[in-house]
Amino acid sequence: MVYGMIVYNVALNTGGVHAETFALALHELYIMAPIAFVLEFFVVDNLAHRLAFTFMKPDDRPQFISYAISWCICCVMCPIMSLIATILFKEEHTFAVWVQTWGMNLPCALLWQLCYCGPLVRLIFRTLFREKQDSPASR
Repeated sequence: MVYGMIVYNVALNTGGVHAETFALALHELYIMAPIAFVLEFFVVDNLAHRLAFTFMKPDDRPQFISYAISWCICCVMCPIMSLIATILFKEEHTFAVWVQTWGMNLPCALLWQLCYCGPLVRLIFRTLFREKQDSPASR
């Protein structure tokens, strides 16, 4: 998720996606990935779950609960990460630049999370951590 958003922001800053866009994004990844991990793990995940369950019920379909949590994570992480990126990588460190960065990032972050990263990560985890089925021989 972080690398995809960095590629997006580098593309915005350089006027499009070019061959070097992906390499330039790697230079920022070592800074932004640990920041995003710490924020997500220690602050945002718990907050996003609490926010999601203000409008979701525990007995709602698990798939919709996952979407709601993903939506809340994006809505919390995006302004925070946009602020950090504005401070670290933008020439101007003004409120207006942060708001513009946040406004440009939020639609991309939501689409990236809901349509690609979230489903891909859930598929990977479902594949890696399959529940063992009871076979007739093991009963």
